[in-house]
Amino acid sequence: MSKSVIDEERLSQITLSSDDLARYSRHLLLPELKAAGQRRIKAARVLCIGAGGLGSPAALYLAAAGVGTIGLVDFDQVDISNLQRQILYGTNDVGRKKLEAARERIQDINPNTEVVAHNCRLTSENAPDVIASYDVIIDGSDNFPTRYLSNDVCVFARKPNIYGSVFRFEGQASVFAPHLGGPCYRCLFPEPPPPGAAPSCAEAGVLGVLPGIVGLIQATEAIKLILGAGETLVGRLLHFDALKMKFREFNLRRDPQCPVCGENPTIFAPIDYEQFCAPRNFFDAEEPADSVPSISVMELKRKMDSREPLTLVDVREPYEYEIARIEGSKLIPLGELETRLGEIPREKMIVMHCHSGMRSERGAQLLRQAGFENVYNLEGGIEAWSSEVDSTVPRY
Repeated sequence: MSKSVIDEERLSQITLSSDDLARYSRHLLLPELKAAGQRRIKAARVLCIGAGGLGSPAALYLAAAGVGTIGLVDFDQVDISNLQRQILYGTNDVGRKKLEAARERIQDINPNTEVVAHNCRLTSENAPDVIASYDVIIDGSDNFPTRYLSNDVCVFARKPNIYGSVFRFEGQASVFAPHLGGPCYRCLFPEPPPPGAAPSCAEAGVLGVLPGIVGLIQATEAIKLILGAGETLVGRLLHFDALKMKFREFNLRRDPQCPVCGENPTIFAPIDYEQFCAPRNFFDAEEPADSVPSISVMELKRKMDSREPLTLVDVREPYEYEIARIEGSKLIPLGELETRLGEIPREKMIVMHCHSGMRSERGAQLLRQAGFENVYNLEGGIEAWSSEVDSTVPRY
């Protein structure tokens, strides 16, 4: 059993009402929890970075458990594609600010839980102030700049950072807390992966129930840290494979050379995480990735309508092509592009596209490195084409 992360002075001011005693009666029966533990939960302040697939189940169950204050960091609106996994929201919430809908849902679960909405993107400038007033941080973000940022700020502030991530049918979770004797995120991942190594859920897909499993593991770890009960995932990485229904555990060690939590740290304040996670030397190209020129979907439509000679290359996967396609496009998945360059005419303008524009930018960079000159990346990909040009093309 470890020490609770709850400040004892704040805890001394917390009492349980008659409503609390009735609402949390099943908690009060647990010898490891009882009234004293429920008071700690009520005193707790937990921040969820992201109110999406991981933040949804975590926030709902933390509220149901009686966490006194839940902070939510998000700046997005509810999209219909979110509903397959983001259970904070319903069909009637599509188009609404996530934080507005999330606050209503959480307070319907438990009106005694205070919801603090941080309607912003977490940045190096605001992260220290946002994180400062919370006891536990749950990182439900889906991008590397935010993960490194939340890790570093939590290390500086001596806050436990409960990590979770999902990909297709697999998920993983850990608790990064050097001040509690474990490693930090940078000890496990010193540098972000190369471009394309870790596509987003929007590119690769995710089983809808998987974030629920991982998010609930994160919520469970938060409650254990609040209570000071059990064995947390500090120093351990838990991996879950939904297809095989198997959990695997990996022991983690603190890296003495870690620039943030090591013996001789070199980073003492938030850095430029967008730059740190920026693509480096795509396919050994001499030019930076942002040198690839882009074209808007409206401009592409104009060129297609005027029958200007061009080749539209779709670098998505075949199963995505079956869902939606732009008429006249040629499918060459990104993984096959290097071996199929001969199928692309060099004399025409070439427009690369994918779902949102990330994979096609990498494809355009590969073509330019191979000597193709008149190459453009379609801004926003087929998603932008569907929303701005042709609504009959299904969105996914």
